[in-house]
Amino acid sequence: MNTTDTAARYRRLAETFSRTVEKVPADGWENPSPCEGWTARDVVRHVVETQSYPLTPAGLKLPAVPEVDVDPVGAWTQTRDAVLAILDDPELASREYEGQLGRTSVAATFGTFFCFDLVVHRWDLARATGSDEEIPADDLALARGFADQAGEQIRTPGVCGPAVEVAAGANEQTRLLGWLGRRA
Repeated sequence: MNTTDTAARYRRLAETFSRTVEKVPADGWENPSPCEGWTARDVVRHVVETQSYPLTPAGLKLPAVPEVDVDPVGAWTQTRDAVLAILDDPELASREYEGQLGRTSVAATFGTFFCFDLVVHRWDLARATGSDEEIPADDLALARGFADQAGEQIRTPGVCGPAVEVAAGANEQTRLLGWLGRRA
């Protein structure tokens, strides 16, 4: 996938995540999420904080954003826009760094793991706040592809917990979420 395709994929998924963030009612930020011990606000905090992980070793830095405790929508929106500015610049997006699995690029990491993360955490946030939980088929396929590629490594602490059992006739979304340790 080239840097232009990565930017387009991230932009699309970030916009979907943004719509869910913007729909959280003022009294919904402390609702429990499917992520054990996390509230809806904690889901957004996680997404905001982790966006810098592949950037720092590549010599890039995101600007300061509002505190998630004060302005979760602003924190996410400003983080999203800063990441998109990097992904829209082929020179910055193609910067390489040493990742957990070897040499990779900023674009490669955002095009796989961070796009996966946006799909899954959008569902977490929707579940926590009563928003639309349906994962579109293309996004579901993207998340399934990454989860299959990651295999059991997805169970690394802080990523996904143990798989949960789902009914034999469960749909693809329910099966994927179960694999990721979530009860749909």
